[in-house]
Amino acid sequence: MSDDSTSLNTMRHSLAHIMANAIQHIWPDAKFGVGPAIDDGFYYDVDLGDLKLSEENFKDIEADMNKIIKSDEPFERLEMTIGQAIDWAKQNDQPYKLELLNDLKRAGTTVAKDLDARELGFEATSGSKVEKVSFYRNGDFIDLCRGPHVESTGKVGAFKLMRISGAYWRGNERNPQMQRIYGVGFADKGELKSYLERIEEAKARDHRKLGQELDLFTFSDLVGPGLPLYTPRGTVIIEELKNALKDISRRYDMMQVSIPHLAKLELYEISGHAQKFDDELFRVKSHYDQEFILKPVNCPHHTQIYASRSRSYRDLPLRYIEQTMQYRDEKPGQIGGLQRTRGFTVDDGHTFCRVDQIEHEASMLVEVVEDFYKSIGLWGDHWVSLSVRDPATPDKYIGEPADWDKAETMLSEVAKKYKLNAKRMVGEAALYGPKIDFMFKDSLGRETQLATIQLDFAMPKRFGLTYTDQDGQDQVPVMIHRAILGSFERFIMLLIEHFAGKFPVWLSPEQVRLVTVNQDKKIVDFAQKIANQAKELGVRLTIDDSNESVGKKIRSSELMKIPYTVVIGEKEIESNELGVRIRKDLVVVQSELRTFTADELLKTVVNESKSRTNKTSL
Repeated sequence: MSDDSTSLNTMRHSLAHIMANAIQHIWPDAKFGVGPAIDDGFYYDVDLGDLKLSEENFKDIEADMNKIIKSDEPFERLEMTIGQAIDWAKQNDQPYKLELLNDLKRAGTTVAKDLDARELGFEATSGSKVEKVSFYRNGDFIDLCRGPHVESTGKVGAFKLMRISGAYWRGNERNPQMQRIYGVGFADKGELKSYLERIEEAKARDHRKLGQELDLFTFSDLVGPGLPLYTPRGTVIIEELKNALKDISRRYDMMQVSIPHLAKLELYEISGHAQKFDDELFRVKSHYDQEFILKPVNCPHHTQIYASRSRSYRDLPLRYIEQTMQYRDEKPGQIGGLQRTRGFTVDDGHTFCRVDQIEHEASMLVEVVEDFYKSIGLWGDHWVSLSVRDPATPDKYIGEPADWDKAETMLSEVAKKYKLNAKRMVGEAALYGPKIDFMFKDSLGRETQLATIQLDFAMPKRFGLTYTDQDGQDQVPVMIHRAILGSFERFIMLLIEHFAGKFPVWLSPEQVRLVTVNQDKKIVDFAQKIANQAKELGVRLTIDDSNESVGKKIRSSELMKIPYTVVIGEKEIESNELGVRIRKDLVVVQSELRTFTADELLKTVVNESKSRTNKTSL
């Protein structure tokens, strides 16, 4: 047996085939679309007419799949002429397979983007681009399939069906909606068990679930999908992140700028973004018949700040930064939580510099990224991509080939200088230039691209930007696009799931909670005195003086993942010392409960906030 047939991918592909076999046993009139292997598993698109499946059906499907697996039926590869295959699809009432076969006959491929959309779904009447197609058979089931499969049904490892979703045939909303049944597959039961445990952990850390429980953000049908609304608690996190970025900016002489949320379409036509984001642009028309675009990016606006006056070589570099919103009209089916939204806040920056300053500026940005992610505790859980153009598709990019060569070489040298071990990713460059992308892993091993450094020779030329050199001649500056944390939405999603909602003190919406043992005026007044002191120091402190038991109030504080909880009663008033309950993840070494004065506690919180530490110093 070949290495390919024993690969995990092949096992998952075979599981998709076995699942279709089981579905046909249970529902003989089932019509099948496609059933590929995917990351961690497989799926199959099925049309069952008016019958809607639910996860309650999984038990029956899995039972039949296990029978097929236990019988260890050999997978047999068959070939048919294209004519025989079309007859098979008609005789077996498989319209989706028939459509694929007609595409193969007409164009030699089933990839929708490579086909004439006007011909999709129609019968191929002329000569055929292919002579034969392959099928795979096991037991009583046969399916159109390119393969490969494992040797027999007993060699597919361990699996579990997971969920069902709707999926338009071939991704087109004008086509019938099918039911997509997902499963996961692994080499053995041990790997499957580990995966399912990770999934359970992921559910507990899901940012959508924790975002609601911790009162961080919400969505409204009246506002619209993909447009998050941050509560006061969630806004604390955003503002603390912005403050961290501003502190870094001051250290590196970066200058804050501010731009409007609208611009004329012409701005993006010049930059090249109008073509790139054509399907994602929000268009706004005024009463005076003037058309504007909600900004999908910020860089074209920043070019106009640069262009607002004459520049000398002595003025460079100019480092503009901004935290502002962008808007893209994402497909409704792709919107979910904070992962992909229609309105999102970005940490954006653009440096205008001379060619001889590129190495210094790009190096500085690598150091900024490293410093920031070390302070968060994420540095090390990442890999770096050196994203370059694909020479085979030059139409995807703007700018001159010689500039691209120079830019790619320069970024490659910066990556080597800082030993980033960057993987060269062909075809992943930005519209206007190559980039270094920092891909970070969360606590569950999932990857998200956050920080980026992008070198751009093209856009300054398109906008006619210049500076005067030492000889009085006009030169074109280079533009470096940078983001440290990228989209605040995706970054907050990562933080919520990485920390499981247990934020370090400096990011916690509520840093200290005082729990009164009862509602006695003297006790409440003492707690309020501490609260007033906290307010003066900028500590985020609340009082729970509700008419609940102390145990219930402590439990409430734990559920909200408050770093420090203090119970206030007669004893605390008399001694003027507070016993502090510290959230366990903040403690490096467990120790006996210690007592502190209010001053000591509040000043410690202030210091932890300023230093942005991830552990307690109490």
